[in-house]
Amino acid sequence: MDADVAAGAAGAGGPVRHPDPQLSEAPRPRSPEHARPGAPAATDWLALREAADADARAVDLVEDLRAGHPAPGRILDLGAGTGSMARWLAPRLPGPQHWVLADRDPVLLAEALDRLPTTARDGSRVTGEVQTVDVTTLTADDLRGVDLVTASALLDLLTAEEVDALARACVGAGCAALLTLSVVGQVRLEPAEARDVPVAAAFDAHQQRVVDGRRLLGPLGGIAAEEAFARHGAHVHSRASPWHLGLDDVDLVVAWLQGWVAAAAAQDPDLARHADAYLARRIEAAEEGRLRVTVGHLDLLALP
Repeated sequence: MDADVAAGAAGAGGPVRHPDPQLSEAPRPRSPEHARPGAPAATDWLALREAADADARAVDLVEDLRAGHPAPGRILDLGAGTGSMARWLAPRLPGPQHWVLADRDPVLLAEALDRLPTTARDGSRVTGEVQTVDVTTLTADDLRGVDLVTASALLDLLTAEEVDALARACVGAGCAALLTLSVVGQVRLEPAEARDVPVAAAFDAHQQRVVDGRRLLGPLGGIAAEEAFARHGAHVHSRASPWHLGLDDVDLVVAWLQGWVAAAAAQDPDLARHADAYLARRIEAAEEGRLRVTVGHLDLLALP
């Protein structure tokens, strides 16, 4: 399950905060988080999923990024959380980098800044700062001077209009975008059970619900972004980036199951009557090493 989404300077050679007047200080209305009944705290959920995210992300898109945009020195990471994208990507990119880590939670951002890598692929220095940025209102002017926008598990939380505006802003500012781990509504549990299908359908419907007057894209977010960036003139590359989870990932599988079933039950009251028994069976299978889970995602690279 993908997520529904400071600090000071470190010691010598570590990340440094430099306030940036180019980026707005408006609050983000939503940021990726594992917000489900009974779910782990945000920091715990992000820690649980970090290794699976790193394994799933499409490394060849980073190669395409280096080829088409070889030195993205200033990087804006939307919904940064505890900084897993920066930890994964910074060592894979060459040249000096300055990361602007954006989220609404100062506790998460403090950890993100503290754990920011200090060196790039070629040994160049990596620095960083934290900002509060409203992803739903970004314009090309806000992104002037930004070379690359990144995000993970974010597009499902946006509307079609907001994704289109993000694409327009990036293309208008001439910056690249690497948007990873967008859910696509493809979940496979092995061995299968008849109730998997209605649970998956209810979860997808829950992800596309209306929140505060905003119709969320849910599993359509990745496709909407592909179309929007192409429509505004970017060169778009995309790759599948599924989670493949088993016994080695049992803690993540259990947390994911809890959130997945809870969201489905919240969406479909009829399904809720069977949710506890279904969840218990699936957790037992996971803990006994009998369950394999594949969760489909899409990674997208848009180059100006």
